[in-house]
Amino acid sequence: MISLAYKKAGEGKPLILLHGNGGSSADFALQTNYFSGFREVISVDTRGHGNSPRGDVPMSFPQFAKAILAFLDEQEIEKADIIGFSDGANTAILFAAENPKRVGKLILCGACTSPKAVKRSVQIPIEIGYWIASRFKNPKARKNAEILGLMVNDFGISEEHLRQIQAETLVLAGTKDMIRESHTKMIAETIPKAKLQFLEGDHFLPMKRADEFNKTVEAFLKEE
Repeated sequence: MISLAYKKAGEGKPLILLHGNGGSSADFALQTNYFSGFREVISVDTRGHGNSPRGDVPMSFPQFAKAILAFLDEQEIEKADIIGFSDGANTAILFAAENPKRVGKLILCGACTSPKAVKRSVQIPIEIGYWIASRFKNPKARKNAEILGLMVNDFGISEEHLRQIQAETLVLAGTKDMIRESHTKMIAETIPKAKLQFLEGDHFLPMKRADEFNKTVEAFLKEE
């Protein structure tokens, strides 16, 4: 079993932050600074990202979800609210579906359950990059191919996983997101206790629209 790298700030009820593809806990600097004023914020480096080791098994969303469960057990966190961005939201979907008692509230930003949900203008360059990286055998290229493969190959996420989520859920996306609007709406409609909100901007709301993103999430977390 591997131990995930993480950054912790603040005190209070745990709030787990899960970053996107190729990213790290550093991507949530603006969220950590904001939410640590009233929550214990824990930003986790996904397996094979940031300072977390890859481990011996291929990277996949099901494996990421298992690693988050092990992390919560390691940290002795019985239940936490979770913010997942992009690939982190995909991981959060699986984690919440498979571990309903461990999740308080769930925020999914830029989530998708299939590569087909990504607009082709964005997906085609990703697929080309994956194909090129896959042709080389050096360690850097292989790692790049594996990370890009997370956005190209089957995610291992089904609509049944969405239906299994018991947590109150906020589904967020940008008005100019790389994820198809119809897919974002499907996610919100399928999760039993979900609400949907679009914010002005592209896919990278936590970074580029941090103020509006943070206030929207805070309001949701404080709802009774």
